[in-house]
Amino acid sequence: MTEPPAPPLLRVQNLCKSFGRKPVLRGINLEFAPGVTTVIIGPSGCGKSVLLKHLVGLLRPDRGEVWFQNTRIDRLDETSLGPIRREIGFLFQQSALFDSMTVGDNIAFPLREHGVEDETIVASRVARVLRLVGLEQCLNQMPAELSGGQRKRVALGRAIVLEPRCILYDEPTTGLDPIRADVINEIILRFSRKLGITGIVVTHDMASAFKVGDRFIMLHGGKVHLEGTPDEFRTCQDPVVRRFMLGEASPEELAALRGSGDDA
Repeated sequence: MTEPPAPPLLRVQNLCKSFGRKPVLRGINLEFAPGVTTVIIGPSGCGKSVLLKHLVGLLRPDRGEVWFQNTRIDRLDETSLGPIRREIGFLFQQSALFDSMTVGDNIAFPLREHGVEDETIVASRVARVLRLVGLEQCLNQMPAELSGGQRKRVALGRAIVLEPRCILYDEPTTGLDPIRADVINEIILRFSRKLGITGIVVTHDMASAFKVGDRFIMLHGGKVHLEGTPDEFRTCQDPVVRRFMLGEASPEELAALRGSGDDA
């Protein structure tokens, strides 16, 4: 007998968000199952990062609802959001490390912010995280001494140190060469397979997307354009999906470029 699917860890209902007069999210309905890594793709400005920030309460919707399991989080105040945010790690696009702190203190920061006062526990958790991301030797280094790939790995360590159930990855491989990007992909897979973490990955890097993703969502025009498996996306003949995955401009964009002429 087939077991019923697990209830979603995160979900949004009719999510709408505008900035000024510009609508960015136009009624998004999505569910994110536990243990699944979902990749969100789509053109710049379609609302991918805006969606991530709603999932962790960094933005509030104009309309709609955001749920973490059975708790509606879009109406919670900052204090009430604290326990929810312990369950959701966030990897920012530019890593967002504290330049004045060592690697160890950067990773320990969320523990101390959430009231972990026993420095023995802090040191143990930091050491475990550094092993997970392969940077044990960098404990006392400063961010300025690290490469871009290493800084990204420190940021991944900070995202995992509270042992969250979910991690939101905003462009995890941006700015990295293919080899360093693949190291990040392997860490994301390790988090999923070894720790059972639910992943939601916003990316333009299709090689990364197909390596880490169990499920794909494409946003276009502020709405869900397509949702499915990686294979369904590979074989999809929808022109919007095909152009994005192949990195091809639309006929309208090409026509506008030709019409702009040469002003030189």
